[in-house]
Amino acid sequence: MTALPVAPEAVAGAAASLGTDPSTLADLLRVANSPGFDRWQEQIRRTGGCSHPVRLQGQTVTRDRASGDVLYSYRTDAEPGGVLRVACGNRRASRCPSCAWTYAGDVYHLIRAGITGDSRMGISGEIRQHPGVFATLTAPSFGPVHNRPASGRCRCGGSHPEDDPALGTALDPGRYDYAGAVLWNNHAGDLWRRFTIYLRREIAARAGLTQTALKEVCRVSFGKVAEFQKRGAVHFHAVVRLDGPDGPDAPPPAWATVALLDDAIKAAAARVSVPVAASGDVPARALRWGSQVDVQAIGGLEGVELTDQAVASYVAKYATKAAETTGTVDRRIGNKEALALLDVPDHPRRLIEACLDLHDVYPDRKLRDWAHMLGFRGHFMTKSRAYSTTLSERRQVRADFRARQERRERGLPEDLDDSEGSTLTLAHWVYAGQGHTPGESWLAATIAKEIRLNRETAREALADMPDLETEGEW
Repeated sequence: MTALPVAPEAVAGAAASLGTDPSTLADLLRVANSPGFDRWQEQIRRTGGCSHPVRLQGQTVTRDRASGDVLYSYRTDAEPGGVLRVACGNRRASRCPSCAWTYAGDVYHLIRAGITGDSRMGISGEIRQHPGVFATLTAPSFGPVHNRPASGRCRCGGSHPEDDPALGTALDPGRYDYAGAVLWNNHAGDLWRRFTIYLRREIAARAGLTQTALKEVCRVSFGKVAEFQKRGAVHFHAVVRLDGPDGPDAPPPAWATVALLDDAIKAAAARVSVPVAASGDVPARALRWGSQVDVQAIGGLEGVELTDQAVASYVAKYATKAAETTGTVDRRIGNKEALALLDVPDHPRRLIEACLDLHDVYPDRKLRDWAHMLGFRGHFMTKSRAYSTTLSERRQVRADFRARQERRERGLPEDLDDSEGSTLTLAHWVYAGQGHTPGESWLAATIAKEIRLNRETAREALADMPDLETEGEW
C-alpha cells in the first residue's frame, strides 16, 4: 500500500480534533499508510504498547541437531523498517507506562506470594499463618511544610485541596534544612540496613535468646518498596514476616506473634542512628527515622482488615514511581546550568541544588549523580532472600509462556524439551536504535491504552468468579 497524499489543511483540521499537532498527525498518517502496517501493529501489541521499544536487526535459525534440518528461521529484513521491536522493560511509569505496568504486576505477585504463598512458585500457603505486618518507616522533619492535617487547616492558615501544588513545599524555604533532607535520602539505605540488624536484636531480646540462638529457631523476612513523599523525602513500606529457621516452609516458634513483631519494629526504628561526619562548613549529623512508625497486621488473622491484595497492590503501585512525583525530572542533571534550563518547581529545585552543592563535600556519596533522585541512591524494591520468589523467576514464568506461544505458532511442540540439546539455535542481533517517531508514539499509546482496558475488563470479570484460581489483581 502506498501513502495517500493529504492536504495540509486536512492534516491541520484532523490534528485539532485529535488534540495533536499537524506534524505528528502527518507522521501518523504516513505510518498508517505504510506497507506492513498490520505487522507493525502486531509488533507493538507484542511489546504491550511499549513507549520506547528497542529496535533490533538480525536473524535466528533453529535446526535439528541430529539431522541438520531447519525447524525455524527468522530474519528482520521483511519486518516494517527492517527491525524487530522489543519492549524496553523500564520500570518507571514516567518513561514507559506499559512496561511499568508489567513491572508492577511482577512486584504485586512477588509481594503477595510472601503473604499468602504461591504453589506455582513452590511457596507454601502455610505462611498465611506466620506473623506478618505492614510497616511504614518515615523520614524526620526538616522544617514545616504545607500539608493537609486532620484539622483541615495548614500551619500557613489556609486549607489546601488534595491536588494543590503547594503541598509538601516549605513554609519558609530560607529556614528549611535542604542539606539534611538530601543527606537523609542519600543514607536511607544505610538506615534500613541498620534497622534490619536492630530488629533481629530486638526480637531476640523479647524472646529471651541470643542472636545466635535466634537464628536456630526464627528467621525474619521482608519485602519493601521506597516511596517519595510530596516534600521530597523517602519513606519505606515493608511487609515483615517471622518464619521458622528454614524460611517460609518452616513454622515460626510459638512466641513469635504479631504483637511481639510490632513492638520490636518500633523499638528497632527508635534505636537506629547513622552518623555523618562534619566536612568543611557542613556540621556533623546523626540521621534517624522519623517518629511516625506505623505497623499494621496483615489479613489472615482474626479481626484484621488489611488484606493481602491491598498490601500487594499498594507496594506494587509505588514500585513504578520515583522522585519525579515531587516535580523533579527522571534523568540525571549534570550541574546548576543544566538545572536552570529545566522547568523544576522551587522546592525540588532547592533539593537538587543541595545535592550539587554537597557533592564535593561528600564525594563518596555521589550526590551529583543522584541529584535528580533528590539524593536517594537505593533500589526502589528490595527483599530478603527467603521472603518469596524473585523478579527474575517471575519474568521467567512470563518468558516460558511466550516461548510456548511461539513454538505453537511455528508448528513446533509446545512442550518441547531441549534439555538434551536436540535442537541448535544460532542467532545474531544488532542494536538498531530505540523509540518511536511522533506518529508511531501516538499509535503505540492508543494500543497500550486498549491493551490495558482489555486486561482490566478481564480482571474485573475474574473477580466476579472467586472459585477460579486467577493471577491476582495484575
